[in-house]
Amino acid sequence: MTERKVAMLVNPASGGGKGAKIAPIAARRLRERGIQVTELTGGSAQQSLELAHTAIREGADALIACGGDGTLHLALQAVAETEVPLGLIPVGTGDDNARTLRIPRKDAAAAADVIADGRTQQIDCGHLEVANGTARYFLGIMSVGFDSQVNERANVMTWPHGQARYLTATIAELRVFKPVPFQITLDGTSVDQEAMLVAIGNGISYGGGMKVCPDAIQDDGMLDMTVLGAVSKLKFLKSFPSVFKGTHVNEPFVVQHRFRTATIDAVNQVAYADGERIGAVPATVTVKPGAVHVYAPTNA
Repeated sequence: MTERKVAMLVNPASGGGKGAKIAPIAARRLRERGIQVTELTGGSAQQSLELAHTAIREGADALIACGGDGTLHLALQAVAETEVPLGLIPVGTGDDNARTLRIPRKDAAAAADVIADGRTQQIDCGHLEVANGTARYFLGIMSVGFDSQVNERANVMTWPHGQARYLTATIAELRVFKPVPFQITLDGTSVDQEAMLVAIGNGISYGGGMKVCPDAIQDDGMLDMTVLGAVSKLKFLKSFPSVFKGTHVNEPFVVQHRFRTATIDAVNQVAYADGERIGAVPATVTVKPGAVHVYAPTNA
């Protein structure tokens, strides 16, 4: 039997520096299972992506993302709509895609075993193109509105650090944020609405377990949209905890849709996907059915 060769894209900074410690554990387990591993670490996201593309051109049998959702998002750009399988060693703080795929999040060796076992699942991904022509695939959640504005604010803050910075940015943004008039089309039908946020999910959750699109199915050839309508700040705060259970969709001001192609536009709004800034809307979002082969547990 020919030895499998995999390229492992490593983000040493993921999880507050855990990536540098976790990668050797995962690589060792893969080698113990008879798999040849080449570790890739770029000095920038663009360089890392170029290394991934090169590894695939040179015959890597799979690409492994060792990091958080951002690292997985980067690896996805290299393998989407190809036959090259994508594996995941979760190291981030949120790891929402690992949650959805049921990849072990606290045990790097167990996550490596999922890859070594060799079972792949063919799933969909989303494709997003924004106003400046930037285009990206995404595996989990794409969003526009309040949460994206919080990210915009947090990204320019130098203090505090970690989750405290996101919380501080959330409180600050809530003071000034007003519902946004969105222009939305779903498979050619207009569903314009004033809303707090619009989230589109191929996956279920973001932000470390917030099930914003709780009914999303990764292999149904569709994307889910959750629209949180215009509400008072008090009602918004009161309903917020329910997103961790996915029960927010039972609120009368929350609307769900399912679609194949959508357009979204709103004034001064920015799209994020898998936690990464993509760019200002307008945006076109399309499902790519069966575009990704991922390693998944046998009980997934």
